[in-house]
Amino acid sequence: MNLRKMLVALSLVSVVAVAVRAQPPGGRGAPGEPMRIPLMTALDTNGDGELSAEEIAAASQALKKLDKSGDGKLSREELRPQFGGRGGPGGFGPGGAGGPGRGEVARSAAFENEARPKDDGERKILQGINDIVQKQGRRLNVPTADGRLLRLLAESIGAKQIVEFGTSNGISAIWMSLALRKNDGKLITHEIDPNTAALARENFAAVGVTDIVTVVVGDGHEKAKELKGPIDLVFIDADKEGYADYLKKTLPLVRPGGLIVGHNMNPRMAAGDFVKAITTNPDLETVFYMEGGGVSITLKKR
Repeated sequence: MNLRKMLVALSLVSVVAVAVRAQPPGGRGAPGEPMRIPLMTALDTNGDGELSAEEIAAASQALKKLDKSGDGKLSREELRPQFGGRGGPGGFGPGGAGGPGRGEVARSAAFENEARPKDDGERKILQGINDIVQKQGRRLNVPTADGRLLRLLAESIGAKQIVEFGTSNGISAIWMSLALRKNDGKLITHEIDPNTAALARENFAAVGVTDIVTVVVGDGHEKAKELKGPIDLVFIDADKEGYADYLKKTLPLVRPGGLIVGHNMNPRMAAGDFVKAITTNPDLETVFYMEGGGVSITLKKR
C-alpha cells in the first residue's frame, strides 16, 4: 500500500470512529435518518460506496470541498457525521417536529449566519476583511467565526483599550476595531516581523481604522513592559510557548471584569503552563470555545 492509500485508509478509520462516538443513544439519529460521513462523501465521487484508484488519486482536491470555512484546514465540525434531516411539518429540519439541532441540515439552516453591517463604516470594514482574505490568504489569522467572537466579546464589555500579541496582517485587530469604533477605543497590537507589520498597517489604512490601531514592532515579551493599564481585553495569538509570559505581564494591568483571550487553544497547540495558569487561579474564570481555531476566554474577577 503506497503512502497516499495508507493516509486515506487511516483517515476513514478515524472518521468512522468519530461517527460512532457522535451518534445519539441507540446508535443512530432520528428514525429514517441516514448517516452521511462527509469525508467518504467527498472522496466517493461516483457514489458507489467504494474508493477507486482514481478517487484516491484525486483525494487532495476532493477534500478541499469540505473546507466550508475556507481556512485551509478541516475542523471537527466539518468532518462530523451528518444525519439527513427532512424539513417541513413532521420532519427534522427547520419547522419540523424535531426542531433545530436534529441533524446537520437543521443545525446549518437554524444557526449559520453572516455578519450584518449596521452602517456604511461597518460595511466598509467587513468588505475590507473579505478583500484582504481573498488577496492575501488566511496567513496566521483567525477564521471568521473567531473574529466575530472577538468583536462580540470586546463590544459586550464596553472595551476601550485592547492589547493584542500577534498582529499577522491585521484581520483579528480589524474585527476588534468594529467594537472600538463606537466608544473611541484604542487597540495596541504587537508584531515581531517588520514586513508583516508594514502589511498590517496597509490593511488598517485600507479599511479606515488607523486612528484606532497602533502597531508596535518588536518582541512582544519586551514591549509588554511598556504597557499601561487599565486594559479591557488582551488577545494572545503569538508564540504558543510564550502565552504564560504574556499573561503574567498583562494580568496586573487588566481591570476587574476584563478579559484575556487565547487563540489556538486546542490539544495540539495549547501550551500547558498557560492552560494551568488560567484554570487554577481563583481570581480567574475560564471557559473554552472549541469551534473555529479554539479559544480560551478568561474573566478577571477581581
